[in-house]
Amino acid sequence: MRSVSAQPSASDNPSQASLRCPAVMVSAPASGQGKTSVTAALARSQVRSGKRVQVFKTGPDFIDPTILERASGRPVYQLDLFMGGDAHCRSLLYEAAARVDLILVEGAMGLFDGAPSTADLANAFRLPVLAVIDASAMAQTFGAVAYGLASFRPGLAIAAVVANRVASAGHARMVGDSLPPGLTLAGGLRQDESLTLPERHLGLVQAGELAHLEDRIDRLADAWDEGGGAAFEAAAVSFEAPAPDPSSSLDALRGVRIAVARDDAFSFIYAANIDVLRALGAEVVMFSPLADAAVPECDALWLPGGYPELHATGLATNREMLDSVRKHHAEGKPLLAECGGALYLVDGLTTSTSTEVNSNEVRYAFAGVLPGEARMNSTLAAIGLQEVALPEGVLRGHSFHYSSLDSRLAPIARARCPNDGRTAEAVYRVGSTTASYMHFYFASNPGAVARLFRPAEGGK
Repeated sequence: MRSVSAQPSASDNPSQASLRCPAVMVSAPASGQGKTSVTAALARSQVRSGKRVQVFKTGPDFIDPTILERASGRPVYQLDLFMGGDAHCRSLLYEAAARVDLILVEGAMGLFDGAPSTADLANAFRLPVLAVIDASAMAQTFGAVAYGLASFRPGLAIAAVVANRVASAGHARMVGDSLPPGLTLAGGLRQDESLTLPERHLGLVQAGELAHLEDRIDRLADAWDEGGGAAFEAAAVSFEAPAPDPSSSLDALRGVRIAVARDDAFSFIYAANIDVLRALGAEVVMFSPLADAAVPECDALWLPGGYPELHATGLATNREMLDSVRKHHAEGKPLLAECGGALYLVDGLTTSTSTEVNSNEVRYAFAGVLPGEARMNSTLAAIGLQEVALPEGVLRGHSFHYSSLDSRLAPIARARCPNDGRTAEAVYRVGSTTASYMHFYFASNPGAVARLFRPAEGGK
């Protein structure tokens, strides 16, 4: 697998075979235990003490990183052994170790869930685990859960345990006393609704939509410090220098200007994807399909995922922008649309609202570049890691959506889930427009990405 480094190369001792930096993996026995809250609290606490903190997120996730970026003051990158591969993850960690005082990695789901799992990543890079356990409805069983996490896979190091949502200081001491020898309590976060991060159907609400987020993160950090977390110190970990990556010198998009939709409706953008485009030589310019009147002057267009269903009225009534997108397509310029971006290209999107009294459906007319009708559903339609073989090359990524699409087009390819999952997303092509529910991770194959965005000969 080819990858482009997702951050600038380390300038501090670049020839060193390894670098040491305090680091910890924040994980839990299940989703919903409070990993993001604890990671944000720990990051902000360390930043307030003068430390430089780099946060990573395990697995595919666009939303948690927006919170963690605000907590740490630095862009948050993905570490995923399937989407990015070992070499890509190794490069990110090594480069971070050269620049910061602490590396935090927030895991996905439960510690051992999925393939690859958070535990697989922790083992691959010898990251000790800070285990977060929701203690709100337990006492001594807390120790049994912690013991299970620590003993389930030999060789996995548990740095310490965090008791989340404790009722009082006494409750925190009780669960701490239940821990077996060898496991220590790093601290406890009290149960407080004002500290809870709100959620919606795709996960947490994005940082840009949360009022007073800075105050909320500061309160989380205060609660972390007050609960004993201020005394927690992560152990130093050695990160090996990555092997030279010939793809990092690719210049395949030199002189190509790529317009990227980025606003409240389209925000599911991996930081590494933008870095890949720039590493390939492209000029990247952001614009808003909600607020702007036209696509900026460009050679190629990328419509990433997001929440078009929440902003359907604004998108549908901005007819000038829809006309501009149609014009871009008609001119034969490359256009990549992912998930929510693909919905923006269909003939229409139907949403519904239901109450105990009645239900109401509304259809919004969109660009009509991708023939078909889309509908928002009340239940999850698809989820899973994905790999697809396109004419441009094999790309990896993931899928996660509540909508469904009915199109008469035959797909040019269909993705597969590496874990034998049912999700197998179709990829459609209309002229130079490529659309799919799949979110592509560009670092999985920069060469294929360059071919997707490179204008046809004579097309510029």
